Amino acid sequence: MTPGRSAPGRNTPGRLPVAGAAEVRRATLRLVRADRRAFAAMLALNALAAAAGLAGPWLLGRIVDAVRAGQGVAVVDRTAPAILACAVVQLLLARWARYVGHRFGERTLARVREEFVERALALPAAVVERAGTGDLTARGTADVAAIGTTLRDAAPELLVNAVQALFVVTAVFAIDPLLGLAGVLGLGPIWWGLRWYLRRAMDGYLTEGAATSEVAESLAATASGARTVEAFRLERRRTAASRDALEESRRTRMYTLRLRTVFFPVVEVAYVLPVAAVLLVGGVLHARGVLSLGAVVAAALFLRQLAEPLDRVLMWVEQLQSSGASFARVEGLARSSGTAAPAACAVEPADDRIEVAGVRYAYAPGGAEVLCGVDLTVRPGERLAVVGPSGAGKTTLSRLLAGVDTPGAGSVTVGGVSIAGLDPERLRRQVVLVTQEHHVFLGTVRDNLRIAEPAAGDEALWSALAAVGADGWVRELPEGLDTELGGEGAGTDGSQAQQLALARVVLADPHTLILDEATALLDPATARHTERALAAVLRGRTVIAIAHRLHTAHDADRVAVMADGRLCELGTHDELVAAGGAYAALWRTWHGEDAGDPGPEPVADGAAPSGTAGGHAAP
Repeated sequence: MTPGRSAPGRNTPGRLPVAGAAEVRRATLRLVRADRRAFAAMLALNALAAAAGLAGPWLLGRIVDAVRAGQGVAVVDRTAPAILACAVVQLLLARWARYVGHRFGERTLARVREEFVERALALPAAVVERAGTGDLTARGTADVAAIGTTLRDAAPELLVNAVQALFVVTAVFAIDPLLGLAGVLGLGPIWWGLRWYLRRAMDGYLTEGAATSEVAESLAATASGARTVEAFRLERRRTAASRDALEESRRTRMYTLRLRTVFFPVVEVAYVLPVAAVLLVGGVLHARGVLSLGAVVAAALFLRQLAEPLDRVLMWVEQLQSSGASFARVEGLARSSGTAAPAACAVEPADDRIEVAGVRYAYAPGGAEVLCGVDLTVRPGERLAVVGPSGAGKTTLSRLLAGVDTPGAGSVTVGGVSIAGLDPERLRRQVVLVTQEHHVFLGTVRDNLRIAEPAAGDEALWSALAAVGADGWVRELPEGLDTELGGEGAGTDGSQAQQLALARVVLADPHTLILDEATALLDPATARHTERALAAVLRGRTVIAIAHRLHTAHDADRVAVMADGRLCELGTHDELVAAGGAYAALWRTWHGEDAGDPGPEPVADGAAPSGTAGGHAAP
């Protein structure tokens, strides 16, 4: 599975990286060391099987010499059973070696799958978002499957036949060094063809893998946005995009196919050259009395016997190049999960104060900055609303506060500790970001809730559901908390998925909650009920609301106004309205003063307006 040269552009910005040749070699050795006993047994059994296979040609050469010496047919009768016995021993040893090899391959594949899942789950959300789910899906399916085929089939076959080929060449040299040299020189065209193929195959298969990821990404984007495609009549455009991706995939596959159509015919023709070379050189040596006829026959049979293992080795070369590229793509996740985020910090935050100091951020290296030198302090227990026009940087700031992204310059800390440096478990106890996008995982209601708190009992789960007003519909499910969701299980609509997400927040019990229109998908009545329930849950916690509706800002302790990636105003609602700046203009527009709008309709006592961060009632 070790690749040849590094492919150009193997770590394209925005895509998940691909491991280099040295990284793949280290990963391969790590997997071998993890099951070294089975690997050593496979080597030993293959060596014994190869040694047993050498006995047949050698004994046949002895028969030829004995018959020429006039010993008669009796020598054939004595030697033939030995040849048969050696063939049976070789068969049994080879079968045992393949059995051990397949078990080694399955165990190693299990380790590869487990590592892939661990690394995929450890990937920062920002990395997955920029790379797209198609690439990750292709690596977890097609690439892991290719590795499995190699570990289960190609690796044992390759090892068996490589050892056999090595023993055969050694046996020819043992008969006579000149015959061995003639045989090796006859293998020259095969060596040339192999080098020509290897120099091109790895890059070709890496490009093919990237094209496959693009196809998966295009199909996933079209499927997930099917309603949008239909609404805006984008069917032809999406079909054209998919066809372009498929055409690129076809082109890359045709390139690797052309490589094989050159490589394999050269190899097939070259198989006869070593045998011919040995017969020519052996004939000359026999004519001069240097070698017996039996030795020449044995050497020719050895090299003829070389054709089968060598043919199998070369046939698997294509699979090895393909799986080598797949292994490089799978192993590349280690680079993303290991270097995309700072090392986890072992220091506990001193308190719950959040400090944003000189933060700058751009979504692409060298790209335009979305945040430009933002400074902000969020006090423990404070309700802060972040407002501003679209594109001002509000959501980007929320992602930095939640540790989803890491600032390009400056720092975001909680209690003096970098938020991005906290390990996931500790970060979840500190800050949780809740957006409009929620996911219901395959599994029971209980499984979906325990993502936030694995040790939570049923009483805690029901309390969390009641806090967000979801206990009613969950109790109506056929098996309550044990009801399967998603797939063939019970379906959930957008508001129910959002309530499950908010229940997870209750279970996670963070000291700081960042809300980015977290109740936007709920209907007005459910939203008011949920926000009223959350008001009690969130009391005493720090709440940062990305306010797209200014009622949230009206009820907040302070308002941070963003514009063009900068924090341009900070203060209470009344202070900012009195100042007559950017916030006052937003408030007048929202309140309808410019348009003669009478303003928002009153809210019932105790109910928060839709979009209110902390759920506090409007005065």
